[in-house]
This record gives sequence, C-alpha cells and structure tokens, in this order.
Amino acid sequence: MDALPRKRAPPGATEVAAFLRENPTWLADNPELYRMLAPPARVHGEHLADHMAAMLRAERAHAAGLLAAGRASAGLAARVQEAVLALMRAGDAIECIWAELPGLLAVDAAALCVEGHLPGARSLPRGAVARLLDGRDVVFRDAPADAPLLHAEAAELALHDALARVPLAGPPALVALVAREKRALEPAQGAGPLAFLGRAVAVAMER
Repeated sequence: MDALPRKRAPPGATEVAAFLRENPTWLADNPELYRMLAPPARVHGEHLADHMAAMLRAERAHAAGLLAAGRASAGLAARVQEAVLALMRAGDAIECIWAELPGLLAVDAAALCVEGHLPGARSLPRGAVARLLDGRDVVFRDAPADAPLLHAEAAELALHDALARVPLAGPPALVALVAREKRALEPAQGAGPLAFLGRAVAVAMER
C-alpha cells in the first residue's frame, strides 16, 4: 500500500527571509499584504521607515475604498427612496417604472417583467424568475446573454443589469434595471436598497 504523502511544513523564518532577499520587490508587488504585517517603529533607519510608509499607504487605500463604497451605497439608497416616493404618487405603477424610475435611479432603462401577461409589463416564460434570481432577492450581472428577453428595445444598452424580485401575490415578477456604466449598478453598493425597491413595487401594484 502506498504511503500517504506527507504534508509539507510551512516555511520557517529563514526560508521566508531568503525568499524576500531573492525577490526584493515582492512585497511592493503585493501591497495588500502590508495590512497583515505589524508596523515597525520608525527609529531603525530609512528602509524600515519606507516599509512603514508603504503599510500606511496600503491602509489608507483600503480605508478610501471602504469610504467610497459607503458613499455609493448611501447614494443608491437615496435614489431608491425617491423612486419609492414616485411609486407612491403614481396612478399607474408600471408606467412609473419605465417612465420615471430610470431618471430617479440614474440608470438607462427599467421595466417590470412578469411570468405570463400583464398590460405594460414584459412577459417571461414560466420558471424564468426562479431561474434568474436563483433564490436571491437581487442579482447584478455583466453583459447578460438574455438581454433581449428582459430589456427588449433597451437590450443594446444592457452592458450591466440588476434584477430585483417583486413579491406579488400573483405570478412571479421582477424589476429589470439596465445601465451602460457599471458604476450605476455596482454590486458594492449593496443589494438591500434594490430589494426594498422590489417590495415597494409589489405594494404599488397591489394597492
């Protein structure tokens, strides 16, 4: 019977030091690792001072990324609030979706898609909503292959889209949003606001 392969031991300090000596730019090429290292005291000379400065730059870049994502999320939430107010005022929720929501949400097109037939909505085949959302309330996609089915005349604009479940009491439905620019439908903005929009559409449709 063949012997089981022995698990390779992790490299020791000597091996790590030797690797870094042979690859002096390796940490500079992998700046995210600076966030995992303990900063040296800035009293041991220029090289360690540069090392600490690199760690600080990496930390600042990480913090800036988190701040930008937070601002984007807050911006989407504010736009969704305006869209919900428009739905509350609208006499025709479906018309509001395609006529007003694109401008309020800063996207290129919006539509209600329903399995079956509903005047003003796009018709989807049975089972399409479950397949597209796959158990989620919101899905972000790049270059969707089924753009003509969901977005019709706006399919050419659908470099990016977002699909939000609309929990109607009747047939399965979703709101489909289209954007040419990824930042308009960036997943980092979070799915929560769009999930809320989907619920608001359902309320507006059933009131």
